[in-house]
Amino acid sequence: MNTRVLISGLGIAGPTLAWWLNRSGFEPTILERAPAPRKGGHMIDFWGAGFDVAERMGLLGKLRERDHRIEEVRFVDSAGNRVGGLDATVWRKALGERLISLRRSDLAAILHEAVRDDLECLFGDSLAALSQDDEGVSATFESGRSRRFDLVVGADGLHSRVRSLAFGAEARFERFLGYDAASYTIPDYPESSGRAYVSYSAPGKQAARYRFRDGGTGVLLLFRRPDGAADGLLDEPAQKRLLRETFDDAGWECRDLLAGMDDADDFYFDSISQIEMSAWSRGRVALVGDAASCPSLISGQGAALAMAGAYAMAGELKLAGGDHRTAFARYEEVLRPLLQWRQRSARRFAGSFIPHTGFGVWLRNVTTRLMSVPVVAKWFLKRYIADPFELKEY
Repeated sequence: MNTRVLISGLGIAGPTLAWWLNRSGFEPTILERAPAPRKGGHMIDFWGAGFDVAERMGLLGKLRERDHRIEEVRFVDSAGNRVGGLDATVWRKALGERLISLRRSDLAAILHEAVRDDLECLFGDSLAALSQDDEGVSATFESGRSRRFDLVVGADGLHSRVRSLAFGAEARFERFLGYDAASYTIPDYPESSGRAYVSYSAPGKQAARYRFRDGGTGVLLLFRRPDGAADGLLDEPAQKRLLRETFDDAGWECRDLLAGMDDADDFYFDSISQIEMSAWSRGRVALVGDAASCPSLISGQGAALAMAGAYAMAGELKLAGGDHRTAFARYEEVLRPLLQWRQRSARRFAGSFIPHTGFGVWLRNVTTRLMSVPVVAKWFLKRYIADPFELKEY
């Protein structure tokens, strides 16, 4: 039985996979490049299959303690007047209260707490090389040390190191959707709208703010950049210059939001991309979460889908008695239809999420007003949002 499993990445998929593997008699080790669990991060809405996984792990109580209970998504014009949006409480009721709004880092922290006392976590190191044979995988770390494992799983996100080492260059699998995203937290932003997520749009760009429970204000900036420039080649000062060039004259509170950017200690910037691969495993190395099939930030369900994927991989390894060939094939068979559907939905939704024209902004605003009508919310939820997927019992 292949019991020794190296999991690269202490985000969402990594600790979820480790928890289920540990419960089934495997010996997972988590490798994390950062020196400690990451903090900060933008708000996510957590529901669907991942919510079900968290429930089976007994984590809903802790997750609900971190729930920010967003009550309204409010679209405003340049003067701050409400021009569209929806009542989030209607959506929460339509989902049977199975919706939690929290920081992504809070979800990751809760998952880490669930595994940290039961398995090995290696911080401040990364993979430098992987070499596999019929008996296992030799992993060489950036620190110079080497370890031997039966299996290696990349749960290290959109820019997966495991994927690059085992499958090839990222450019072969990344599908850039034509947009970039940035997020950060301003500790003492003067404006507050309570439990509302407030968003302003101009053609091809969107700025949003929302208040965290600790009083800080989260900022999310999205903008269209169809030229597909390699964001990974931009250093942080260049990224911030690009944001200022894009949003300085956009209107509303954009200049004030930009003014708080340099003092943020959780600045994040990346392309909005998807990962498309014909196979998620190669021999004894496999991928899960965004490393395998990132649906993009626009999908709104990356964290939940990562947890569902980790649960399925662990379950299939358990059923197969550690036979990685059988388990990895079944894992793909179970998850691929759901992830492909989510990716297609995100691509279709992108133009509405960040409208390219003034008419598109107006149409989006008008349409969202209907979303607060319960019957419309339930129809939209069933048609576009709800996962066509039920967790398998392992």
